[in-house]
Amino acid sequence: MKTVDTTFHEKEKKTNEKSGKVEFFLPKGYEVKEESPTNIILKGGSNTYILFINPQEEPSSDVVYKATIDQYKNLDINKTYKQDHKFGFLTIKQLDNDKNEMTIGVGGAKITTQVKTSKLVEESKVMMQMVNSVNYNQ
Repeated sequence: MKTVDTTFHEKEKKTNEKSGKVEFFLPKGYEVKEESPTNIILKGGSNTYILFINPQEEPSSDVVYKATIDQYKNLDINKTYKQDHKFGFLTIKQLDNDKNEMTIGVGGAKITTQVKTSKLVEESKVMMQMVNSVNYNQ
């Protein structure tokens, strides 16, 4: 939670990837596998990530967050963050075999993956950097 909070409040990473009308920061070693207007499937190492974008929502919106938490009966971690005109969140649901489903979002964008418990901190930083940098060009 601390890593996500710190990264949320850092200056956004410069965008270096474009998918349709969406621009975002894609770290070295990650690649775009599939694209649609609202979902971008990313691959990084052995993990697959789904970057979801709702272009109707501003960075201050909590609509994507509310829709995300409505999908779960109970979450192990459910944390929100606010800064100026920006709303962010982190949800983690423990799965079997040392795996977790982690979703991190800012406004109308969120990114989800399944990750080993031992990798939660490093993955959360990279995921927040990506989702925090999302720009939607109308």
